[in-house]
Amino acid sequence: MNPFASLTREIRYVRTMLATLNQLSRIDPSSEFLLADELEELVDRYGSNAAFIAGETNWSYTEFDQYANQVAHWALSIGLVPGDTVALFSCNRLEYVAIWFGLSKIGMQAALVNDLLTGKGLAHCLQVADAKMILTEPGLRDAAIAANAFLPDALPIWSFDGSHKNSHDFDAAIKCAANVRPDRTLRAGIKARDILLKMFTSGTTGMPKSVKVSHVRAQRYMHSFSAALAAGETDKMLMVLPMYHATGGLCGVGTALTVGAAVIVEKRFSARNFWQIATAKGATLFTYVGEVCRFLTNTDPGPADRSHHIRGMLGNGLRPEVWTQFQQRFGVQTIAEFYGATEGNVGLMNADGQIGAMGRIPWYVKKAFNLELVAHDFETGNVVRADDGCCIRVKAGETGEAIGRIDSDDPRFLFEGYGSAKDTQQKILQDVFRPGDRYFRTGDLMRRDAKAYYYFVDRIGDTFRWMAQNVATGEVASVLSGFGGVQSANVYGVKIPGCDGRAGMAALGITGRFDGAALFAWLQQQLPIYARPVFVRLVETANTTGTFKFKKTELVKDGFSPKIISDPLFVLDTAQSAYVRLTKKRHQDILAGSVRF
Repeated sequence: MNPFASLTREIRYVRTMLATLNQLSRIDPSSEFLLADELEELVDRYGSNAAFIAGETNWSYTEFDQYANQVAHWALSIGLVPGDTVALFSCNRLEYVAIWFGLSKIGMQAALVNDLLTGKGLAHCLQVADAKMILTEPGLRDAAIAANAFLPDALPIWSFDGSHKNSHDFDAAIKCAANVRPDRTLRAGIKARDILLKMFTSGTTGMPKSVKVSHVRAQRYMHSFSAALAAGETDKMLMVLPMYHATGGLCGVGTALTVGAAVIVEKRFSARNFWQIATAKGATLFTYVGEVCRFLTNTDPGPADRSHHIRGMLGNGLRPEVWTQFQQRFGVQTIAEFYGATEGNVGLMNADGQIGAMGRIPWYVKKAFNLELVAHDFETGNVVRADDGCCIRVKAGETGEAIGRIDSDDPRFLFEGYGSAKDTQQKILQDVFRPGDRYFRTGDLMRRDAKAYYYFVDRIGDTFRWMAQNVATGEVASVLSGFGGVQSANVYGVKIPGCDGRAGMAALGITGRFDGAALFAWLQQQLPIYARPVFVRLVETANTTGTFKFKKTELVKDGFSPKIISDPLFVLDTAQSAYVRLTKKRHQDILAGSVRF
């Protein structure tokens, strides 16, 4: 990069970070100025602007506020009291944000529940959230009713769009409720550090954990991206991510609402129709996760690729190989890739467009961040400590575990924890660099380069050892995704009897015929021998969460047995320079130790 381009990029970074940090500096955990107060101020300022658009319905900021007021009065009328929790079990819809906004006006909380959950998983979330009732919709009502059977005491169910023998008519009740703002005293005494919402971890490795989201945390998410995207009143944020998740429901929604812009609400993401919807609705911004961009890149080219007006996007998980293709094909100017977890206290944002990076922390702003990368023991899963008991910072170019200093006086560095005290304590490191200090364990591995850019490497639980080397599943999946015909790649490790560590296995979604020889040749060029998957499983559908994160637990449990797995299985055969069918005979030979890797 020439000196002028470097200077331009540096100026852009400094301007964006200063503007963002300035907005975040106004957020005070001890204040009684809550998110409901801020949203009411925004309504007063932007009352006639479009706030939410769903289908043919447009809500102004005033109408958004009036509906929220009706929700508040309804909740009081059925006997709920400040401090109570309502489980919102719904797909994206026009009223979604207004529901939790209305509850927050009277000191109540919404638990935003994944609409893909069923049975015991759904019941678990309802129970750990301590929900007093369920608000759902017709398409999910049966799931809510079924989940009640797993609870000690069945919860009352209210439903949009009409009554049912097992639920109450929410729409009818709302029509009867007043649309004036409830008395501010109903939330008096609540501080910004107190709970606003209950969200849940994605549940990729087990049951979802309940996450306490304070007013100050939500405000931080909602204010973090408007500067990077230069968002303003005329913008329209296309929302295709589930609004129960912080990336869509707080970061994306907040970027729009805090500047008087509109949110276009879509029930689900559709790769086939995405650009047509964006064009028809006049979207200028959208919120993504990495797999959304991969799905869009995998679609056939068409005129809609460039007929849209989207100029910026915010999200996380965009792999470098997809980043370049996506930007070149669809012409989106600004990609605000960021790093963060719903419950975490570590935040990064790519403010200058470095492909593949989650963000940058140059020396002159280091004190404004709490992130450290420390040495990690892949055998034990623990951090490495020196003789003096302190953790060891890794050098540039080395991979380390990302941890974030916990500071109760700085809203950016709070860790409010989970619903379970045990789960909370497991995520805290103590006496890290000095006696008494505390750090949040993100569970992620990162690498910092010489220019202070940070790159995601892998989830700690996903990285495995093979041939005495550490294998990062994300990096292997990235290489596999570059092979022709691969639509999805989920990489994990499986145990082979008699072998140390875990062998790599890839669950691939492909189009066309699988060519084991071509894949062998591709991986031979792209990956060291220890990182090449030993097994390949062809799957019709990738097993993902509602935010398109891959689930690995069941795949790991299945292993590589053709007796258990009905999907086509292949094994690495170096003698044939190909991936060949894993027959029952080959499987038996592997178990017997006749085949060596």
